[in-house]
Amino acid sequence: MACKFFEMIEKRWAASARVCVGLDPDIKKIPKKILGSKSTSSPLFMTNQQVVDMTKDLALCYKPNRAFYKGPEGLMALRNTVAHIRNVAEGVPIILDAKYGDIGNTNVGYSEEAFDWLKCDAVTVHNYMGLEAMKPFLEQKDKGIFVLCRTSNPGAGEFQDLPILYKRFEGASMTTMPLYEMVAEHVKQLWNYNGNCALVVGATFSDQLLNVRSVVGEDMWLLLPGFGSQGGDVFSAIRAGASKKGRVLGNSSSGIMFSSDPKAALQKLTDEINAALPKVPA
Repeated sequence: MACKFFEMIEKRWAASARVCVGLDPDIKKIPKKILGSKSTSSPLFMTNQQVVDMTKDLALCYKPNRAFYKGPEGLMALRNTVAHIRNVAEGVPIILDAKYGDIGNTNVGYSEEAFDWLKCDAVTVHNYMGLEAMKPFLEQKDKGIFVLCRTSNPGAGEFQDLPILYKRFEGASMTTMPLYEMVAEHVKQLWNYNGNCALVVGATFSDQLLNVRSVVGEDMWLLLPGFGSQGGDVFSAIRAGASKKGRVLGNSSSGIMFSSDPKAALQKLTDEINAALPKVPA
């Protein structure tokens, strides 16, 4: 049985949606007219509500970052945001960007927060604790599990590019590869037994993106953060990360959220991604 989250993504992709819209309501960037509003709603929720209402027809999915929803008020704003998306953007899935990763019952609690309490469709997770520790997420057959692979920050290579010796399969010779490629190989071969895994690979490093795509093949989805303020080039990243089937979620957060016209900003990025996608013969 196919993972429900990826079925939702496939339907949105077929409807020409291309962009994962990050919902990161940085309180320092929220307009004063919202901060000074007499509304009983949280400024975080009001900001998200406006963005969702303007982008719902074009968004491939939404990705709230857990770090921007602090304390009880923040968590309630996040829950209300999810509920609003369900109400006005039926069929548009939600990825909780929390980068969870721990051991034992801690991951059980994180999984329950993401899927039972916040009611999101997918989540980002760390890989460092290994397969056994991550099973509370991996066993969620209908939920998308986005594993950090090669991140978009300037210091990502400190550990992620370290060369390691690795055996790709039983009986194979040992070979040298960077750690991030080993992560991609592990997720493809060992973690994705429920067909619910994807990878997070920064849009700022096209060469590494190309390497990850060559490791995981045509079918796995890649989430590409790093467009906009982080400087990821849309054409280079999409050409490197896309398969013949597409399978890329180009992400933009502040570039859409705090644009003077979020819908126009989203349409522009959608057009740029479409122009960069490999042309597949009919």
